[in-house]
Amino acid sequence: MNKMTKVVIATAFVLASPLTFACDYPAPPKDLPDGSSSGIDEMKVGVKQIAEYQSKMETYLNCIDAEEAVAMMALDEDDEEGKEQRKALFDKKYNAAVNDQTRTVEQFNAEIREYKDRPKN
Repeated sequence: MNKMTKVVIATAFVLASPLTFACDYPAPPKDLPDGSSSGIDEMKVGVKQIAEYQSKMETYLNCIDAEEAVAMMALDEDDEEGKEQRKALFDKKYNAAVNDQTRTVEQFNAEIREYKDRPKN
């Protein structure tokens, strides 16, 4: 890698560093409604909480994806082992976030099913 390329990459890191700190992992919503005892209004609030969580998770995933692209550009072109290791770590981080999101949504979907299956008075 020539000196000019390194300067350009270093500049990109400096400019992108605020973005790096913007990749905040979203916490799943707390106190989602219980399908066995919650009313329709509480369930609707839960749906909104889940939608907001999914939106935040999408922002987070996009952020870490962009962060990873910048980091990969900074690696030496010939460093295939470094690229593979970095890719493997990124994949674990990304997949863990997707799994957390999926688990949270599935748990709430179970509450929705329980709500719908309740006897109506």
